[in-house]
Amino acid sequence: MTTMNGEPVEYYYNLRTKMVERGRVSAWEDIMGPYESHDDAERALEIAAARNADWDEDDAAWNDDEDERR
Repeated sequence: MTTMNGEPVEYYYNLRTKMVERGRVSAWEDIMGPYESHDDAERALEIAAARNADWDEDDAAWNDDEDERR
């Protein structure tokens, strides 16, 4: 985790500007985060896509389990 003066620094990805911001600068509806590093914030869309894929797989497995119980 990045720190500044001993305090943790959080990073956000701004969907409107497509830029990384240090600290919460913009409105919540324009940002994704917080992320622990600048690099993670830069990859916000990639990280979100991977998480969505994982959730979709989990949902599919859950639905398969329900089908087997019927």
